[in-house]
Amino acid sequence: MGSLSDLEAVQRLLLAALLGAVLGIEREWRQKDAGLRTNILITLGSSLFTMMSIELTAGQGDPSRVAAQIVTGIGFLGGGAILRTRGGVQGLTTAAMIWVNAAIGVAAGGGQFHLAVIATLVTLGALLLLEPIEKYLQRPFGTPRVAPKKKEEPVED
Repeated sequence: MGSLSDLEAVQRLLLAALLGAVLGIEREWRQKDAGLRTNILITLGSSLFTMMSIELTAGQGDPSRVAAQIVTGIGFLGGGAILRTRGGVQGLTTAAMIWVNAAIGVAAGGGQFHLAVIATLVTLGALLLLEPIEKYLQRPFGTPRVAPKKKEEPVED
């Protein structure tokens, strides 16, 4: 593969940023961690690493090695989004979102535009459509995932 033109590089990076923004807006709308800026930076960074890997190994190396390191690095970032509380675990969806978002960035950076767009749409669908289903399924069984917040006891003087 030859060197990317500046136009192709800009297209890949802008697509990555746009797709990250789409997912980031959903997270902002739901007031979740890892919102707009974070998701843009994740897709942009993974796209840039992928493009650099392709360029630096042109014909004489394995560009998939950098993608493997992106997966490892993003796992560390996602792990930071997971919190264990007395009532259970929080942040798993955000961590999974970070992981998928990096994969979307790799797809965009690798020139797989259709794959990146389809993955974004499927991810957005999962985030928007499955939450009401989860809530419905939890009601009959009466087992909330997160413990209710304790009421604060009044402080006596």
